[in-house]
Amino acid sequence: MQTSTRPLPDPAATESLGAALGAALPDTLVIHLNGDLGAGKTTLVRALLRALGHEGAVRSPTYTLVETYDCGSRRIYHLDLYRLADPEELEFIGLRDLLDGPSVLLVEWPERGAGVLPAADLRVQLTVAGAGREARLDAETEDGRDVLRRLE
Repeated sequence: MQTSTRPLPDPAATESLGAALGAALPDTLVIHLNGDLGAGKTTLVRALLRALGHEGAVRSPTYTLVETYDCGSRRIYHLDLYRLADPEELEFIGLRDLLDGPSVLLVEWPERGAGVLPAADLRVQLTVAGAGREARLDAETEDGRDVLRRLE
């Protein structure tokens, strides 16, 4: 596993990291986003999507569980599993269909999908650090390591 830690002193730094991640993404990747409520997960996703050219609204999929974005040739799925009662519910929302073909999965609260959700290529842990945040990025696969190399 390869790890990178970045200070995020303000929301602009979180947005900058999101934009850099967007620029570094391959066509297919699974990113697990961890952090407490308000840690900046959706802010990071919004900036990533903007970097890929998405101009519309970016809503947190807290109630819908998944929002789909077409960004050029890429399909990005933003999942928020906070309200998931049972990991098996992922089958009902069509998780297998989301994984059919090139796609990027950005998953908030991935621990709630344990046993059903695909393993992460990259884990992003956002934590409160003083007045700002800190991001720890853990590459779990070679694709994840490639993303970290592109961020350097």
